[in-house]
Amino acid sequence: MHHHSTDEPCFTYFPPAVLRPTELPAYSRGGGARTIPLVTRTAGAEIFLTGQTLFDGGAGIALHTHNCPESVTILEGDAIVEIDGTEHHVTRFDTTYVPAGVPHRFRNASATEPMRILWIYASVDATRTLVETGITARVDAEHDKAARSNS
Repeated sequence: MHHHSTDEPCFTYFPPAVLRPTELPAYSRGGGARTIPLVTRTAGAEIFLTGQTLFDGGAGIALHTHNCPESVTILEGDAIVEIDGTEHHVTRFDTTYVPAGVPHRFRNASATEPMRILWIYASVDATRTLVETGITARVDAEHDKAARSNS
């Protein structure tokens, strides 16, 4: 039986980081929504991904699923979240849990006020599959692609 010494780290070492959304790039999701990746592989993440998505008044994103669970907390504003065909009104600090494979989407409940969410994926290899098209892409690859097209 193989034993690790107690002082051996179980993850690759990255220094701690403080991430400030106002200082990080935002990538358009289309339709008035833009995403700011926070804790990613670049920051040293090996287990989970986090970020924020900002919605202009009236903005929403397409119905989609993920290959892992996701939790979303409303940071600002009011939203309508559709989870598996049921709509829920959610407001600041309300939090959702969506299992892998369950269709869902968020939209801003206000036509004029901004709305902001914090998302956490339970896998650094999270993917998003659009229900309408069946197209699947890595969540972090979208950020890389957007970074290339913005530069």
